[in-house]
Order: sequence, then structure tokens, then C-alpha cells
Amino acid sequence: MTVFARFAPHRHGTPVPVTVRPATVADLSAIGTIQEAAGQTRLLDGIRAAVLDSGRLVVVAEVGAGGAHGPAVVGWGKTHQHPRPDGVAPAGHYLGGVTVDPAWRRRGIATALTAARMAWVADRADRVHYVVNAANAASVALHERWGFHEVARAAAFHGVTFAGGDGLLMAADVGPPGTRRRTGR
Repeated sequence: MTVFARFAPHRHGTPVPVTVRPATVADLSAIGTIQEAAGQTRLLDGIRAAVLDSGRLVVVAEVGAGGAHGPAVVGWGKTHQHPRPDGVAPAGHYLGGVTVDPAWRRRGIATALTAARMAWVADRADRVHYVVNAANAASVALHERWGFHEVARAAAFHGVTFAGGDGLLMAADVGPPGTRRRTGR
């Protein structure tokens, strides 16, 4: 069962300083712990493959100054690159899932993870996509600040299916630093 962050647009926590960096294989255990805490599937083999793929980006968000155990990984996100179109879903770069440990949500961590992935894609493409369950209002709202807008609705895009059968294909225009564009509806 997929569990989304509860949509609470007027509820904000205290922002925390966060460091976003590329993930390594050593981060897989922390990513698995975050997935479990969020009620999500672990799928660590697929995340490992993404970490090792130079055509994709997996990032983690760390908080804390170090201490005895170092900074804590509290969120992660990834990208996909689809070489071929799938129906109305074009080939190209896609933002993949972003998950923040529930104890750290509403503190700017998902925003920082998304900003890092958007910047990475902007250095490689003029447009970025992502697919999302239509019921995931928190994700849709998060991505609006980058100009994402709905392109299509379907039961599946690039092999991703959606609980309830209603998925959204979203798109935003990006580009090299200094030339990034925002798209509207």
C-alpha cells in the first residue's frame, strides 16, 4: 500500500539546515530505514542500480553537525532517464520518488532534495517530467513552485502504475543556469 505525506498546506515545521549530496551505496541502509518509517516499499536493489548509474542522480539530505555518528540521513530522492517514449509520456529526464522521514517532514527537506535534482536535470535537458498519483496532493503542491503542470492522466506511465488507477504526468521547462524558464498552465 502506498502512503503519501498528509497534505497540510498551512502547517509548517521549523526549517532546519540541510546538506544535500549525491548518495553512495553506503547510504542504502539509511534510505531503507526512511522508506520503512514512511510506510513505503524498500526496493533497495533498484535504488542501488540508480546510485551506480551515471545517467541518473540519487541524492540524500543530511541534518546535524556530526557528533559521534556523523550527520543523519533524513531524506532522499532520485531521477530517471527514459530513452524512449511510452504513449503520451515522452523520453527524457524524470524526477523519481522523494521520501523524507516522517519525523523530519515540513522542514524544507523535500524542497532541498527537489531543488538539487532540478538543478542536475537543468544541466542536461530543457524539460523535466515526473509522474505522481493524482491523490498525492502534497507532491503536486511541492512541485508547483518549479512550474510543473499536468500534461496527461493515465493508469500508467513508463511502467509506473497508481493506486486507484489515476496518475498524472507533470512537466516543467528547465535549462542551463541563467536561462531556466518556468512554465504555467
